[in-house]
Amino acid sequence: MAELSTSSSAATPIEPATEKPSPHKETHSSSSPLLRDFTIGLADGLTVPFALTAGLSSLGNTHLVILAGLAELFAGSISMGLGAYLATVTEAKHYRNEEAREWKEVIEKPAEEEEEIYEVFASYGVRREEARGVVQGLKRDPEVWVRFMMDFELQLERPAAKGAWLAGLVMAVAYFFGGLLPMIPYFAFHNVTHALFTSIGITAFILVVFGYVKAIITGCQRKDALWSALQTLVIGVVAAGVSYGIVRGVNSSVHVAA
Repeated sequence: MAELSTSSSAATPIEPATEKPSPHKETHSSSSPLLRDFTIGLADGLTVPFALTAGLSSLGNTHLVILAGLAELFAGSISMGLGAYLATVTEAKHYRNEEAREWKEVIEKPAEEEEEIYEVFASYGVRREEARGVVQGLKRDPEVWVRFMMDFELQLERPAAKGAWLAGLVMAVAYFFGGLLPMIPYFAFHNVTHALFTSIGITAFILVVFGYVKAIITGCQRKDALWSALQTLVIGVVAAGVSYGIVRGVNSSVHVAA
């Protein structure tokens, strides 16, 4: 009996232990619409009001710089906010119209829509016979079918529900905050030259930090982020320099004509 037991156990193959592979986790950079609105608003706010106040500094009147800067700051914030709101509303309306059209085509022209699915897969190098199973699966659920066409044929992103007012608010606040920072020295200094150079220093620092952080958030390497920071700084400096030169030139021409 002992021998039988030994031979029986020896004949039984021992299966190697298999471990389930751990799920693969990927990290991607954020690219939400609100982050985009904040970035655009802050970038414009740092550049446009700064260029305006720097240009008006050539007139040598701090009071004038503050009044004109505040006027532009409020007007610009309202304009940017309304622009973001209207753009978001337009995108949402466009998405709804295209979605309704896709629903109509799926119901009324299913054969043509099926061919369009094969065309989408063909653009990715997937052959017809390889895609047939997926196509049949999509056809079983019209809602999934329409969503597939919106994502891959039209490549339209579904807009956030009731996000238009929030997009406008984020854009307006970001613009106002970005534009207010370069103006702070004009409230603190009576000498317009001191205020101008302090404003340049503050804005240059913020532009560099903003350009670097923006690049890091969007997934760039540190080397590319440093280059992005330099580009942001150069754009702001060039805008301010051009504005300063134009205002100074126009002011000189007016005095000569007078």
